Amino acid sequence: MAKYIGRRVEIIYQGADGRLSQRVVRVLGVRDGVVRAFCEASGAPRTFRIDSILACVPVRRRSA
Repeated sequence: MAKYIGRRVEIIYQGADGRLSQRVVRVLGVRDGVVRAFCEASGAPRTFRIDSILACVPVRRRSA
């Protein structure tokens, strides 16, 4: 995940309650097994445990 710092990625994440969520985030930092990111859906910073991120793909920039 560290290679995506500063970039937008789409993740599939399993929360502590077992629910899956799919969201687009901008990765702010990675430390001690935790990703700090800005979640576009909630419009707020969030943290995600790396071991709970099931998939991650970079979001391509839109062409003008």
